[in-house]
Amino acid sequence: MNNELFNLQVDNISLKNPIALGPMAGVTDSNFANKYAKNAGLVILGGFNLDDKTNEAASRMAERGREEFITDNPLQFLKEEINNVDTGSVVAVNVRSATPEPLIEAAQIAKESDAILELDAHCRQEEMVNIGVGEALMHDTSRLADWIQKIKETGVVLSVKIRANVVDDVELSRQIESAGADILHIDATLEGKNTADLKAIRKIRDSVRMTLIGNNSITEFSDAKDIFSRGADLVSVSRGVMDNPYLIDELVESVNDFQNKTGWYNAPKHICAGEGDLRGLTFCCPPIKPCAVQKKLNKLGISPEEFKNLKMEFSKGSKLEFGDSTCFGSLAWCCKLTKFCPIRDGVLYMLDMSGPEYMRLKKELADYILDNANIPVNETE
Repeated sequence: MNNELFNLQVDNISLKNPIALGPMAGVTDSNFANKYAKNAGLVILGGFNLDDKTNEAASRMAERGREEFITDNPLQFLKEEINNVDTGSVVAVNVRSATPEPLIEAAQIAKESDAILELDAHCRQEEMVNIGVGEALMHDTSRLADWIQKIKETGVVLSVKIRANVVDDVELSRQIESAGADILHIDATLEGKNTADLKAIRKIRDSVRMTLIGNNSITEFSDAKDIFSRGADLVSVSRGVMDNPYLIDELVESVNDFQNKTGWYNAPKHICAGEGDLRGLTFCCPPIKPCAVQKKLNKLGISPEEFKNLKMEFSKGSKLEFGDSTCFGSLAWCCKLTKFCPIRDGVLYMLDMSGPEYMRLKKELADYILDNANIPVNETE
C-alpha cells in the first residue's frame, strides 16, 4: 500500500496506514506480529522488561499466571525482535525499566533500526507499580518528563503509552507533549464498560497536537471510526486479534476504502452535535449566536471575528472560496461529506471537485485554524 494514501508521518517515520498492533506482555513478539499483523501500519512489540528489577517483577507476575517476556539479555533480545519482524510495517517496542539508562540504550537500538520506542506508563500490575514502573509514572510526572527528555536526546521517535481516567488526562498529556514525546498512545479505559471512553480521547485531542493512538475495545471498523472521529491518528488493537485473527486485515481494508471515498479517514464529528473536537471548527457555521462553536473558540482563546478571519484567509484563492449558493456563501462554512447536503454537492459538481478533494482541503483548513490560534486554555465542557 502506497504511504501517500494517508500521508501519515511522525518525524522521519512514514506509516502506510493508521492501524496498529498493540503491545501485550508475553504475547506480542515478532512471531505474533508476523502471523497476525502483515498489513498493519505499525506493530508495537512488548512490553519488554529491560533491567533486573522489571524482570524480577515480571517473574513474580508469571508465578501467578500472567504472561511476560523475561530474558537474561533484554537489549539483545529487543534488537533481535525488531529485526525479526517481516511485515513491512513500522516497528515500535514497548519497554519498561526502573531506571532511565536501559531506556536510553533501547532508544539507541530503536533509532538505529528506524523503529519507534514506546515508554510504558500504562501497566497497572502491583509488582511493576511498586518499583515505580508503568502506571506509577503517571503519578510522578516530573520523573516521567525527565525520562522523556533524556530518551529524546538520542533522537529516537518516542511514544508514551498511558491509561485514561487515572489522573488528570489533560494535564498529563500536556506534560508529556511539553517534555518532547512524539506520540501519545491512549488506552481509553472506561471502567465497567466494554467500550472506549470517547470523551477522554476528544478532551486529549483538544489539548495537544502530538500524534495520538487510540486503544480499547476495537472489534470492528465502526469502533475504530468512533475513535478516529474523536481525534486519534491511529488505532491499536490487541486482545481483539486473539479473538479474530483477521481483525487487522479487516480494519486495514475498511480504512483504506473509507479514505479513498472520503479523503479524511479521521474527520471529526460536527461540533454542534456535542461530540466534535477542535478540528471540527473547519465544518462550523459563522458564530452569529450563542452555540457550541463559541465554547470551542473559548478553548482556543480566539474571538468569533478572529475565527471568521482565519477561515476567510485560508479559503482565499482556493476552491473553498466558492459557493455563493451555500448557506453562508462559501464552502469554508459547509459540513462534512458524510452529511447529506445537495446544495454543497451541487457546488462541488460545478467546480469539478471530488468529495475527497473537498475533505482534504477541509483538513488543511482545520490545521490552519489550530496552527494560527492560541494554545487551548479552558477545559470546561
